Amino acid sequence: MKLLRSLPRPLWYLLLLGVGSLLLLVHLQHNPGVPVLEAPGWPAQKKAAAAFRQTDAGLFPGSTPVLHLCPDPLLGNKPPAVKHNPNMPLKSALSGGSEVLQQLRTQESRRRLLGDVCSEHRPVRGRRRVRLQQVSRVYVEDRFQLLYCEVPKVGCSNWKRVLMVLGGRARSTQDIPHDAAHYGNQLRRLDSYDRAGIAKRLRSYTKVLFVREPFERLVSAFRDKFESPNSYYHPVFGRAIISRYRANATAAALETGAGVTFREFVQYLLDEQRPVGMDIHWERVSQLCSPCQIHYNFIGKFESLQEDANFLLHSIGAPSNLTFPDFKDRNPLAERTSSRITLEYFSQLNSTERQKVFEFYYRDYLMFSYPKPLPDLH
Repeated sequence: MKLLRSLPRPLWYLLLLGVGSLLLLVHLQHNPGVPVLEAPGWPAQKKAAAAFRQTDAGLFPGSTPVLHLCPDPLLGNKPPAVKHNPNMPLKSALSGGSEVLQQLRTQESRRRLLGDVCSEHRPVRGRRRVRLQQVSRVYVEDRFQLLYCEVPKVGCSNWKRVLMVLGGRARSTQDIPHDAAHYGNQLRRLDSYDRAGIAKRLRSYTKVLFVREPFERLVSAFRDKFESPNSYYHPVFGRAIISRYRANATAAALETGAGVTFREFVQYLLDEQRPVGMDIHWERVSQLCSPCQIHYNFIGKFESLQEDANFLLHSIGAPSNLTFPDFKDRNPLAERTSSRITLEYFSQLNSTERQKVFEFYYRDYLMFSYPKPLPDLH
């Protein structure tokens, strides 16, 4: 105490300042002060195209999206931690080190670009809370602390199979038929928890999002729902679309809703006064998964689905015998929708229609670094 009294007054000031700074740091660590369920909003109008990098048409071979490095919004400047199975030797967990580093860089790049796009769109009025509807597509796997946002036509059936195995509801993805994966999976969604449960999981779980080239995803959805027999989409969507957009429709077409053309489907998609509402199979990812409100730790792409998914499973310490399946159990004889098939469908539209579809999915192209899919788009 005598030693403290003998200190010069300037040193006393410095000592008090240091103690105060330390107390403030401890307080902030225990009270972050940033509401977990808040995030900036989007302006109503489309952002100027300056942020959209000019690249080659993405549906043609050889196009490479522009990647930008940045820290994860949740992890600051630290790279994401790669968890591994504690029963697995560290050497095995880190085998193929260059591939691991490349995946980490890729994830950092995808998060950087998404964060940049979201930050460029400043809130119109302050901040807004995430609504329950905005987490209604997010599935919860508590054992491995995983949140997966379902985007249809991006391998979601197989992701549900994986979640069922992770949660102990099935022994193998091979044992789970399509209907069981979708209608009997017993998986909980994030909106089924109370606010505290939602906030806790958003704060601490690994949040996962898988996306796909938007034009290709749209064509995949159209082929699946309208070119094969379907007891729901034909009478509910098909009849309404044919009635509104087909001149001189036959009585049979109006009754069954079968035979919707791709152009009629696009007319429905772009119509602000749609005769029937939007559907998750062609809704934009920016609407389905709220990527500016929910800070996803892992962003996978359909174009590298197996590689991305298996890296994620390895990272969270999933059983070593669990790999991402490659089932195509709906219309298994039909060729998978590819860039070539997508171009065939979009060739049925005129340039104005193609441009309007591009503008409809513009945010998804921007957020996930997909290049313009056709050379005549602007």
